[in-house]
Amino acid sequence: MSDHSKTRRSFLKGAAIAAGAYLAPKRVLAAQSRGSAVVVGAGAFGGWSALQLLRSGMKVTLVDTWGPGNARSTSGGESRIVRVTYGPKRIYAEMAVKALRLWQEYEKDFKVKLFNKCGMLWFVSENDSYEQAALPLLREFGVTFEQLSPTECASRWPQMRFDDVAWGLYEPNAGFLYARRACDAVFAAFLREGGEYRQAEAIPGSISSGRMEDVKLSSGETLKADQYVFACGPWLGKVFPFMDSLIKPTRQEVFFFGTEAGDTRFDASNQPVWIDNGQWIFYGFPNSDGRGFKMANDARGPLIDPTTHNRRISTEQLELAREYLRLRFPDLAGAPLIDSKVCQYESAPRDRFIIDRHPEAQNVLVAGGGSGHGFKHGPVVGEFVRDAVLDVKAPPAEMSFAESFKNRAR
Repeated sequence: MSDHSKTRRSFLKGAAIAAGAYLAPKRVLAAQSRGSAVVVGAGAFGGWSALQLLRSGMKVTLVDTWGPGNARSTSGGESRIVRVTYGPKRIYAEMAVKALRLWQEYEKDFKVKLFNKCGMLWFVSENDSYEQAALPLLREFGVTFEQLSPTECASRWPQMRFDDVAWGLYEPNAGFLYARRACDAVFAAFLREGGEYRQAEAIPGSISSGRMEDVKLSSGETLKADQYVFACGPWLGKVFPFMDSLIKPTRQEVFFFGTEAGDTRFDASNQPVWIDNGQWIFYGFPNSDGRGFKMANDARGPLIDPTTHNRRISTEQLELAREYLRLRFPDLAGAPLIDSKVCQYESAPRDRFIIDRHPEAQNVLVAGGGSGHGFKHGPVVGEFVRDAVLDVKAPPAEMSFAESFKNRAR
C-alpha cells in the first residue's frame, strides 16, 4: 500500500471514530476465499459493488480519483429521489421496491440516517400514459399510493398550485436519500470491514487471452486482481472508448431557494418531493437541514467533460426555474437563491443501466448508465454486480451491451 493510501485510510478511520461511527467489524472474514477484485469508482454503483463483493468473501480494493460523493461525480450532492413509479418499466419498479427496503435496512446497519420518508408527488398532465402504465405495477408490488384530484392536492398542500394538473399520484412511503452522506456511509462500512482504498486515477491494463491483466494508477502503482469492476459513471466513455457512444455526460443545473424565516410549509415535514411530468419536466425536494428548497430541470443539457467543465450556473436556467416557481410555487417566486450546483447525468440509451461483461475481457464487469435515476438503485446494483462477478447470476438482459447498442440505434 502506498504511503498516501495508508495516510488517507488512517485519517478516514480516525474521522469515523471521532464521529462515533467506527464500530467493531461485523463481517470481516477470517479468510478471503473467493479471490480478489478491484472496483473503480466509489459512487452509488461502485461503492455498493465493492461492499457487496467484500461481504461475499473477496479481497477488494476500491479506487476513486477524488473520493466518494465528490463534487465532480454523478453521485455527489445533497439528495436523490426514491420512488417506485416507473411507467411501464417493470424491472426498475421492482428494483425500486427492493432498494427502498434495503436502504431502510442499511440505515440500521450503518446507524446513519440515509432516508427521509416525506412522500413523493407526481404532477400528472392530461397525457397521463406514463402514470397510467405504472398503476398496475404499483398494485402488483404492493406499493401504497393515492390518486388525487387537483382539489384534493390543493387541500393537502396549499403551498403548491394545481391549476393545470389533471391529477396527482402520491406515494406516501417514498421520499429522498441523503446522497453524499450515503456514499460516505457505504465507504466507511467498506473500510471498517477490511476493504482497501486508493485515491488515484485508474487506467485499464492490457487485455490478453480474454482477460485484463492489471489496472495502473496515476500514483505509479499497479493493481492486479482476479476480477475488475468499472463503475466510473460519466467517465466510462473515456475509460473504454467503445462506450463513448453509449454514455453521454450532460450538464444539469440545480438550484436551492431560501424560505422566509419561520415558514415551514416547504420543509420535509410538510412538503413531499415532487416531479412534474408534463410540459416542464422539473423535479424538486423540500427544505432539509437548512439547505433550502431544491429544484432542477430534468431536460438533458449539453454534453460536457466532467473533469474539466467549469461549473457555473447559467442565467437562462435560473430564469427558467423562477418561471416555474411562479407557476407552481408562487410564494417562492421571489425567494433568494442561496445555493446552486452544476452536476451531470450519465445518460445511456433509453435511460437504461448498463451492467455487463467487457466484450473482450471476461474478468471485467462494467456498471453504469445511471441516467439521472440510478442512485436509489445502488444497493440492488451492488447485488447484481456481486452475483455477476461470482458467476451466481447474470445481470438483467435489459442491461446488456447488446441491448444498449440496439437501443442507441433507435
